[in-house]
Amino acid sequence: LVDQKGFDLVLEIIDELLKQDVQFVMLGAGEPDYEKKFAAFQKKHSKKMGLTLGYDEELAHLIEAGSDMFIMPSKYEPCGLNQMYSMRYGTVPIVRATGGLDDTVDDYSGSGKGTGFKFQKYDSKELLKAIQRAMKVFQHQEEWKKIMKNGMVRDFSWENSAKQYIGLYKELVRQ
Repeated sequence: LVDQKGFDLVLEIIDELLKQDVQFVMLGAGEPDYEKKFAAFQKKHSKKMGLTLGYDEELAHLIEAGSDMFIMPSKYEPCGLNQMYSMRYGTVPIVRATGGLDDTVDDYSGSGKGTGFKFQKYDSKELLKAIQRAMKVFQHQEEWKKIMKNGMVRDFSWENSAKQYIGLYKELVRQ
């Protein structure tokens, strides 16, 4: 729970978000101020919000695998792994379009294409709009399943990355 990950945006919208038909699960450790604030929200919304302070790798994967959506509103993210784990599990990521998040998540376009939902501006209202957009699509299960499958078949392996680098090097040599 650190500033880079965009938790200030989540704190700004969590009351509004929890008015919806959602359950919110959070796992992590970090800055004491964030831990206190999220603990207070969990106490206030105990029937809709689960919070585990600390980190447990196995639990992290169980949460990602068992969730419908994964929110990652980072200020900046050089690479990011959780959005890739989420897609592999069929959990649809909602991310800020920055760094590796922008590179690895294809924004849902409304035509069965895309692997998640993105928002551009680092702003809590933009995050909430992206979540609401995802929740609206979630109501259409056939469309949602397409997004899930699109993410599950993405190939983030080193083998695939190496092929892309080889292609780039060959193109550069031709120039």
